[in-house]
Amino acid sequence: MRVEAPSYCGVMTDEPRSTNPTGSPKATHRPLVVLDKVNKYYGTLHVLKDIDLTIGEGEVVVVIGPSGAGKSTLCRTINRLETFESGTITIDGQLLASQGTALAQLRADVGMVFQTFNLFAHRTILQNVTLGPIKVRGVPKAVADTRAMELLERVGVQDQADKYPAQLSGGQQQRVAIARSLAMKPKVMLFDEPTSALDPEMINEVLDVMTELAKSGMTMIVITHEMGFARRAAKRVVFMADGQIIEQATPEEFFTKATSRRAQDFLGKILHH
Repeated sequence: MRVEAPSYCGVMTDEPRSTNPTGSPKATHRPLVVLDKVNKYYGTLHVLKDIDLTIGEGEVVVVIGPSGAGKSTLCRTINRLETFESGTITIDGQLLASQGTALAQLRADVGMVFQTFNLFAHRTILQNVTLGPIKVRGVPKAVADTRAMELLERVGVQDQADKYPAQLSGGQQQRVAIARSLAMKPKVMLFDEPTSALDPEMINEVLDVMTELAKSGMTMIVITHEMGFARRAAKRVVFMADGQIIEQATPEEFFTKATSRRAQDFLGKILHH
């Protein structure tokens, strides 16, 4: 199964540091997504604390950490599904607007796959995938249909094109959601715990699609609890806790010699149960 594609970080904390001041591997491609001193509050709760994060073009970054760390909030601020109180976010050099046409245009360059599939129940699978390109990008219907069928084939659900979402399994629906995002030809893909709502037997079919997408060179930011995916697909693992980036490294470095106490405790719990 082949998926086509058209993606760097550090925060001051009280945790121990690795010998690399940012604890992160060097970016080898131009910056595509840049968060600079981003802060987010829910009332008095400070959920993102001075987040500095740069994703290089073509980079796959997996963000992990305990519940309540701010991972999903971080993901959702990148296309302003969540507002933030201070700091800046740029995508491919363009400042993330707060509203209006400029925001809509920038959002079109950022694909997002959620925990729930968010497909339109009253539209066929093919219509779900073609709606964005036709309405937002102005792609002719015939061209959008052809492109959609190619993407559905690449994620392995081309034979479901005329069905409705309720007729598909959860894993199939999530693969359709990935195809729908790819149809917009995004510059970066955000995945917010895309397998958390799936039955165990369906998880791998979605992770396989994501792994192939990562291999193809798509810039990806993935929030997940799937450590196997992080090991094999990530170029960098970012560990968050309490709204901060505590540590980051290559998968090999992080999973074998995490330097912060928080990361070590987290890995001790999840890798031995």
